[in-house]
Amino acid sequence: MSVVLRFSRAALPVTPWKNGGGTTQEIASWPQGAGLDSFGWRVSIATIAAAGPFSVFAGVDRSITLLEGDGVRLFTHDGRIDHRLDVPHRPFAFSGDEAIDCTLLGGASNDFNVMTRRGQWRAEVWVLNGASAIDASPHGVLLALRGAWRLNDEACREGEGLQWADAAQAWQAVPEGFDARLLAVRITPA
Repeated sequence: MSVVLRFSRAALPVTPWKNGGGTTQEIASWPQGAGLDSFGWRVSIATIAAAGPFSVFAGVDRSITLLEGDGVRLFTHDGRIDHRLDVPHRPFAFSGDEAIDCTLLGGASNDFNVMTRRGQWRAEVWVLNGASAIDASPHGVLLALRGAWRLNDEACREGEGLQWADAAQAWQAVPEGFDARLLAVRITPA
């Protein structure tokens, strides 16, 4: 039986970055207690407050989704990647092997991040705006971005979410308003 844990963005601990350019709020990581060099997967929310390089995570696939703010420009100095992350709720996937640099497109932004260890895990990240069935996965995260949602028997208001690990869980997601948005992450073995 899957253990589903509820979380609230407002209650997640805030950890400052070593370089002073932002903060991170970890939602979940697997296995529990794994550090940045040993996680199989990790889901977090970051506040990017200053321009600078992203940390390189060799062997890790990444996805970033703008939640609030003006966004950032993500680029490599060789020009292979040049992406404006300026449209909320639109995931952008890239390799953690890349030496990505970032400039602000205005003020600070808040971003949803998913990292999976390549060859071990893979993540599907998407945003829902209507009633949907979410196929079972052994790990995952759901976050109400806008409005309230009914997730099976759980009610989640904006800024609240659910996460589960190490047991298959499927969902029926039903918005409680016309403008609702839900960020869904399914994490499965590679």
